[in-house]
Amino acid sequence: MHRSTVRRHLWLRTSMALYGAAVFGLAVAALSGPNPYGRKAVVAELPPITLTPPSSGDAAHAYVIREAFRRGETLPAFLERIGAEDEALLDYTSLDEQVRAIQRQLRAHSTATVRLRADGQVDALVLPLVSGERVTIRRSDEGFRLESPAPETAGSTHPFLELRQGVITHSLFATSAEIGMPDAIATKLAEIFGTEIDFSRDLREGDSFAVIYETTLDAEGLPQPGEIVAAEFVNQGKRHVVLRHTDAGGKSGYYTPDGRVLGTGFLRYPLQFTRVSSSFGARFHPIKKEWRHHAGTDFAAAPGTPVMAASDGVVKFAGWQNGYGNFVLIEHRSGYATGYGHLKGFEPGLKAGKRVSQGDVIGYVGSTGWATGPHLHYEVRIGGKAQDPLKIALPAPEPLPARELARFRQETGPLLDKLALLTRTPTEVAAAD
Repeated sequence: MHRSTVRRHLWLRTSMALYGAAVFGLAVAALSGPNPYGRKAVVAELPPITLTPPSSGDAAHAYVIREAFRRGETLPAFLERIGAEDEALLDYTSLDEQVRAIQRQLRAHSTATVRLRADGQVDALVLPLVSGERVTIRRSDEGFRLESPAPETAGSTHPFLELRQGVITHSLFATSAEIGMPDAIATKLAEIFGTEIDFSRDLREGDSFAVIYETTLDAEGLPQPGEIVAAEFVNQGKRHVVLRHTDAGGKSGYYTPDGRVLGTGFLRYPLQFTRVSSSFGARFHPIKKEWRHHAGTDFAAAPGTPVMAASDGVVKFAGWQNGYGNFVLIEHRSGYATGYGHLKGFEPGLKAGKRVSQGDVIGYVGSTGWATGPHLHYEVRIGGKAQDPLKIALPAPEPLPARELARFRQETGPLLDKLALLTRTPTEVAAAD
């Protein structure tokens, strides 16, 4: 039978068998009854994965997929399922007698590791065997070769990229656990898309996501998640894409493919709080026992709760200021300023003249000054005049300047290509004007 026909039949067979399941072995809709086939837990000690991290020179171009074999799945079917359709590797796995023998020893439900190059070609493939051992198929100048596990390169400071894709069945964290994505990455994913998606109310079964994140190996060879560099989230049919970019000044942030900053120019709430204990406007002062104008909003929170800078800016004042107690004033662009009162203390190193970025911790909730309990007094001032922090229209983030936008396009293009490979969607590019 012709090679393309074999692969087409294989694809149809695996597609029908996997109908209704998510690509990459992701969560499927929960069944109403117990698993009719049963499942037996198997615990075994496996040697460390022998995937050598890339050198610093090609760290930005290599990325990794870790995925478990399904029961009865062949190696070619596995490679097609995860999108690693490398013709040279498929030929090698089909024709090499030693590799064909190895395929009969593949261990179901155990994880294989595939390292891919920027062009989507497989660089290395680490396979789990029923014996508990692992073997490596590695690309060389002469083609592919089967080799014994090499010592793990532990403690590497050079990050490599990992890819994960999931379909929501119950929650983001449940799906993350099912696909082997670290909780830290799930948390960051929710933070990044938090201004676009309300994860407590808007998430729906069938929503999907794809994420590319950095990983390093610790001294014991265990993977440690780093920063998310690109991600996509499809929520109720609407597709959101973000790319991490570090500007010429060393500041990192997340942007849409056309170069717009994701999120808001100002945080409406600069801390995790329990309730609004006092609103902006006239109120009966709890200490002075008289009606006074309240120039901010009070957020009740536990003592020591971190308080964040609402936007980028420069600290104008950090110290004691009468009824405010420990107080921080930050000046922002366009005549905006924000104030933070009754702090228990300041972030070490915070002082007048220090430049801060949105989300930087500047202090901690307390009850210093005229306060009856722990809370943050938060002010937003425009041209020196206090405004209601919960009602004022806050400015949008500043767009990338033209020169930085050109650099953004050049640096994030490969990340868009990787997302397209992962999600099978067309690559988006930043607008030309």
